[in-house]
This record gives sequence, structure tokens and C-alpha cells, in this order.
Amino acid sequence: MSTYKVIAFDCDGVLFDTAESNRTYYNAIRNQLGMPDMTEEQFCFAHMHTVQESLAYLFKDPQALQKAEAVKKQMSYAPFVTAMKMEPALIPLLKKLRPTYKTAIATNRSDSMPTLLREHDITPYFDLIVSANDVPRPKPYPDQLLRLLDYFKASPHEVLYVGDSKVDETAAKAAQVPLVAYDNKSLSAEYHIRSLKEIEDILGI
Repeated sequence: MSTYKVIAFDCDGVLFDTAESNRTYYNAIRNQLGMPDMTEEQFCFAHMHTVQESLAYLFKDPQALQKAEAVKKQMSYAPFVTAMKMEPALIPLLKKLRPTYKTAIATNRSDSMPTLLREHDITPYFDLIVSANDVPRPKPYPDQLLRLLDYFKASPHEVLYVGDSKVDETAAKAAQVPLVAYDNKSLSAEYHIRSLKEIEDILGI
């Protein structure tokens, strides 16, 4: 058995393949304002950062940003949840982890998290969910992971964080939490996996 006590996950790109839903979401806002779809560079940024940071990046003109924020407030996120694809091994893994391990989510998502969790019926599988709204600074700052450490009264070496992006790598390093890089060989991490099922091997369960 491992010495880990808490297994924490990023959301986008780890628990779910959200590329299509995120792309559709931000393009819908841009299109309503008469702007073209995102470039690949713009999408890569939006896919990793908070919605506030993404809108500021996508709409650099202050007036355009104000209009984009107004469109966002009026737009329901629920239709975009259906485009998300859950990682096939997620539910079996969570059932195997609990109750031996505490489970958590640390994500740069904000007000869309309640809808996502409710629609996919996975809230009961997690002991704690920390979104960008719950901390002073989102990833790449370590605030979300530090919140996990404090909540579970755990040392950094007792928490395993599964992420897929550079912001996850930077946050984990700053919090001194071991990182499992999901389907991204370019990241510096203690472990690299292609499926969440591989976490069972890491933990020896």
C-alpha cells in the first residue's frame, strides 16, 4: 500500500475530455459578438485558465470584454456539459479509492462546476472540491492544493495530484505535491499515465 492519503484531480482533460465543450462555449460567446472562432493558440489558453482570465485574453478591448461578460452571464452552461466525455476509468477508480483514500478536485473552473458535477452525478465521490472561486489565486499558483493540504491535515507527500497541463505542474511543484501527469509526456512529474486506471498500479490497489 502507498503512503498517500489524498488523491486529487484536475477536472478538464483529466476527469473529462472537455476540449469540444470548451471550444464550443467560448466560440458561442465570440460569435454572438460578431467575432470569429478562436484560433488554436487562443483555445489552448482558454482550455487551461479560468473563465475570467480566458475572457480577458480573448477580448482584449475593454468594451468587448464588458459585452462578453454580459453574454456569459445570460448564457446557461448546461447545454455544453453534454459535450463532455467522462474518462472511462473514472467511476471504477473512485469506487475503488473510497473510503480508504480521501478524494478531491482542484480545478480552474469556477461557477460551472456545480452544473458539471450535478449533470454527471459524481458529487458523492468527492470529499472536497476547490474551484477558482474558492481561493485568492487560481493555478498556476498553489492556493488550491494548499487548501487541500489544510483541509485534510495532510503533508505534501501524502497528496497525489493528477493533472494534464503546465499550470498543474507549476501548482504542484509550488505546493511540493507529487504530480501524476495525465496523457502529457512534456510535463515534469513523478508519474506519467495514459488512463486513470493506472493510478491503481501507482497506489498498489
